[in-house]
Amino acid sequence: MKGLYVHIPFCEHICFYCDFCKRVPKNENMIDDYLSTLKNEYSRVKNNIFDTIYIGGGTPSMLNPLQLETLLSIFLDQKPIEFTIEVNPESYSHEKGLIFKKYGVNRVSLGVQTFNESILAKLNRRHTNPQVFNTVKSLKAIGITNISIDLIFALPGQTIEMVKEDLDHLNLLGINHLSYYSLILEKKTTFYNFYQKNLYKPLDIDIEADMFEFILNYLPKLGFNQYEVSNFSKLDITKSQHNLLYWSLEPYEAIGAGAHGFDGEYRYYHTSNITQYIGDPSIIKETQTDLMKYQDYIIFGLRKNEGISLNDIKVKFNKDPRVDYPKIKAYIQENLMELNNGFLRFTRKGLFVSNQILGEFL
Repeated sequence: MKGLYVHIPFCEHICFYCDFCKRVPKNENMIDDYLSTLKNEYSRVKNNIFDTIYIGGGTPSMLNPLQLETLLSIFLDQKPIEFTIEVNPESYSHEKGLIFKKYGVNRVSLGVQTFNESILAKLNRRHTNPQVFNTVKSLKAIGITNISIDLIFALPGQTIEMVKEDLDHLNLLGINHLSYYSLILEKKTTFYNFYQKNLYKPLDIDIEADMFEFILNYLPKLGFNQYEVSNFSKLDITKSQHNLLYWSLEPYEAIGAGAHGFDGEYRYYHTSNITQYIGDPSIIKETQTDLMKYQDYIIFGLRKNEGISLNDIKVKFNKDPRVDYPKIKAYIQENLMELNNGFLRFTRKGLFVSNQILGEFL
């Protein structure tokens, strides 16, 4: 399996929590120049056969119909098993959905974040619930039924009852995949600037833990099974194949400003300065030592519910994480991790503090 990530960094407005490579474009010409550069850069990787293509952002759906056709036509030589594009309900139209279908897009990741419109306003999100439902209805009518939505919990002013309402709305959509993230305060975001000025206070950690526990208990009642720390699917076939590449350390190429790739031997990235990227889309390589590959295998693999196979690690690296990282024994004793049929994985209790534990493997 091999994937391609394509980054579209443009947004109509900037969400307060987002730290991805993004900007509001100066004008339509800036977008056109970017797409031209993207097409030229694709020649660097086009000899690959990609099993998955993922177009993320930014907001790819903010492109006008002609620009979407220009973008998607770049990949006409590919026949991926899974072809995903990220969509903001605010900028979607049925016309754009038909363009997705025309060029082989078969999966949409819809940025919803919450169905509570007052909290959406606090995030600087401007779509409405009817737009979410109409987008899903339109996509299904077109024949794109593999639909995922993103939700966020631990949002400012959010309660567990609001989380339940979000999940009940999710259930009404009749879709098969959910990515559910806790709000993380990232540097270079509006929320972080508010935090430094004492204008924003993160949700209490105990309330966040209670929310996560509620989510893990409630989603199975709706038919969703967790297969990764933040991802849930009703069916095996609707699991994100592209993201599974990341977590399994399979190779993937990347094009676009700020995009990161991994060819199996080294990681690389592009400048996040969009004007610089348009002038020079060259990549910056980062050599991967054996130790770094070993650490990545552990960190990414532990995100999956199945965890990491100690036998596979022995074969690949001739190492045993329990020897190299003695804290694992303590985590097992504290019921944060467990060994199950030769796999090391997080327990339900450990999932909530997984980010802190994963940092121990760096």
